Amino acid sequence: MPEEHIEERLSRAISASSRRHILRLLADKELTVKEIAQQTQQSVSLASRHLKLLHDLGFLKLRKAYPHKFYSLKFKELKELLIVYDKVITKL
Repeated sequence: MPEEHIEERLSRAISASSRRHILRLLADKELTVKEIAQQTQQSVSLASRHLKLLHDLGFLKLRKAYPHKFYSLKFKELKELLIVYDKVITKL
């Protein structure tokens, strides 16, 4: 994947403080949308939109266990993105 595309994904993911908060929460354990909404003091709808974006960008894994959806971090993908991001920072 081209570095520009990876940088764009990372930028979109961390541009909102709410998404950064969600990523920090998921660093410790898998959570449901409702748990994330409660811990971030957001509506379930808003938390769900943030989670969908983070999932679509490739940051999150989704596990369905009816009636819940559980989200967790994709650590390998995040590590790769951070390596690329570190290259960008050192060039500034």
